[in-house]
Amino acid sequence: MQQAIEATGYHAHVYFDAAQQAAARRLREAVAQRFAVELGRWREQAYGPHPVGAYQIAFAPALFGQIVPWLMLNREGLSVLLHPLTGDDVEDHSDFAMWLGAPLELNMDFLRQHGDNGRSG
Repeated sequence: MQQAIEATGYHAHVYFDAAQQAAARRLREAVAQRFAVELGRWREQAYGPHPVGAYQIAFAPALFGQIVPWLMLNREGLSVLLHPLTGDDVEDHSDFAMWLGAPLELNMDFLRQHGDNGRSG
């Protein structure tokens, strides 16, 4: 039997273009006020595997049941990628990921070349 995979945390990547920046800022501020999260850098251009501007919301597994339903209802039409942190960036951003809103195509080659691609343990 294969050993169970565990998530040590989660990331939500909030995507936006120039026309969506105001909504993205409102969401960022609301999340920071409502939840104990760590906000990543605000990036207005594509970076790493992300095809457009985005920022990251990092949160603990215990918050999943609170933050995900809230994001579903309050994302203002923005696309949000949710994924666990398991030690395999490729699987985390693909097989284990879920989208709120329209999915975007990530640069998986970037993750294959530069990401963490093996679990410890």
